[in-house]
Amino acid sequence: MKVAVVILNWNGRALLEQFLPSVTKFSPEAVIYVADNASEDDSVEYLRSHFPEVKIIQNEVNGGFAKGYNDALKHVDEDIFILLNSDVEVTPGWIPPLLAEFDKDPQTAVLQPKILDYRKREYFEYAGAAGGFLDSLGYPYCRGRIFETLEKDHGQYDDTEEVFWASGACMAIRKEAFYRAGAFDEDFFAHQEEIDLCWRINNLGLKVKAVGSSKVYHLGGGTLHSMNPKKTFYNFRNSLFNLLKNAPGKKFLMIILLRMVLDGLAGTKFLLELKPSHTAAIIQGHFSFYSHFKKILKKRRKIPQKKKYFHIRSVVLAYYLIGKRRFGDL
Repeated sequence: MKVAVVILNWNGRALLEQFLPSVTKFSPEAVIYVADNASEDDSVEYLRSHFPEVKIIQNEVNGGFAKGYNDALKHVDEDIFILLNSDVEVTPGWIPPLLAEFDKDPQTAVLQPKILDYRKREYFEYAGAAGGFLDSLGYPYCRGRIFETLEKDHGQYDDTEEVFWASGACMAIRKEAFYRAGAFDEDFFAHQEEIDLCWRINNLGLKVKAVGSSKVYHLGGGTLHSMNPKKTFYNFRNSLFNLLKNAPGKKFLMIILLRMVLDGLAGTKFLLELKPSHTAAIIQGHFSFYSHFKKILKKRRKIPQKKKYFHIRSVVLAYYLIGKRRFGDL
């Protein structure tokens, strides 16, 4: 299998300078690409002068994560795409365990390594940790991370385990499966588009797995910090997109209505925490959801649900009312 590591960049010269050396040093199995999303800084010039071995793809516009990768991957011929954030430090031998799992199981379409925090290196990182799941209302959580609680890495997730979604911070996917599932949905722009893609991958009867013998370190917030209201906007809106587009059965509208009530409670919580900009972001996310409702509804696919999409009924109840903070307690 031929492998491509594809890093999406937007005005990230400083991140490339900090993190790209580990990628070029520890990825001898792969062709390395940087897909530049119409940056306005000197990222491209920096790459040409300091990393001549890296292939550069220049997108004409900044279409966010979804369109950015869709545009760039049209120029990548390798069999395996490893989509890697520009703020990720990779480690020696991180690619071979991923390739071994692809080779072992032809039904495996998507893989992610164990993702640890670049700053607090003994802890899992928010964006993916050791593989993702959803509850019945579409709230995402991970092995190693439930809401804001991050577990310390004691080797508890060093196995290879089937999960529901893999992190866009470091996602390895078969090229054939990427296009068979329909690529990224560009209406998402950024955040949770990887969950949408993995949901479609699952519906095709293919597998998504986390491989604990491969690890990387993610800085997080390289483009949008976790406390940026814009990120809150995308996360809440795109989670509703996911439910409208992918939740099976005839009760999906009731699920969305219940979810919107809980979103209102989340907005109230932000107000009590003196974070009104995040409350406003949730409201804006809901209005954006209303304006896109018909368009997203048309994308619902008549593909039988291959398996139950949720891991537990309510991670909100488990976390906030029962006090279960670790994945292993769910």
